[in-house]
Amino acid sequence: MNNEIEVSVSKLKRRKKFIKITRIVLLLLLLLLVLSYVVMNFIYNNGNFSITLDKNLYFERGIIIYDDPDYKVFRTELYAKPVDYFDNISNKWLPDNLENTNGSHNGENYLAYTFYVENTGTDTSDYWSEIIIDDVIKNVDEAVRIRVYKNGNYITYAKIGINGQAEKDTIPFVRDDLVSFEHRKDFAPGDIDKYTIVIWIEGHDLQCTDNILGGEIKMHMEFNSEFVDIDPKKYEKNID
Repeated sequence: MNNEIEVSVSKLKRRKKFIKITRIVLLLLLLLLVLSYVVMNFIYNNGNFSITLDKNLYFERGIIIYDDPDYKVFRTELYAKPVDYFDNISNKWLPDNLENTNGSHNGENYLAYTFYVENTGTDTSDYWSEIIIDDVIKNVDEAVRIRVYKNGNYITYAKIGINGQAEKDTIPFVRDDLVSFEHRKDFAPGDIDKYTIVIWIEGHDLQCTDNILGGEIKMHMEFNSEFVDIDPKKYEKNID
């Protein structure tokens, strides 16, 4: 009889221990889900695209960024208005006058944002620019296009095609999380570089399929006083 009681007590203790461990595991999983939600909400809270300025460019070289020529103040960040939903379009559907409006001027199924970089200092300087992909959901980056207008000229960037070749009329991403980079030299006092960023999903891309439905992409453009991410010599075509 005593043995039966001891066995029952032992089973009860194991059961209580199992329940306790299960509750802890479930609580940890819940906390992980909440943390993931907070992180994703933080990443996407400021929209699909933003611009950041290394404060050293301002304090040491007098370089500023702005999207309103009538309001030139030192800021470290600019934010493009988000696009709630991207449907695929053709690049041929994009307007011809995308550089004519300052700030956010999104259209149907594309993001467009125009801003400026100006040397307000007293010395000729330089800066590095990079477009970085922060996060991708459902591989939507396989069909995305990022067009960068700079002072009247543009380059369209896309991820390398499924055939291992560059997509038509595009320059391939430097790597999966780095769209492009550039070294701007001889940036004299009073010089202004005008940028317009356009982002859309290219319907003619072979990887624009139902598999990317519901996908999202978050990226930003950095302006830095130096470039330390990779060896620039490997990508000389992007520098000059």
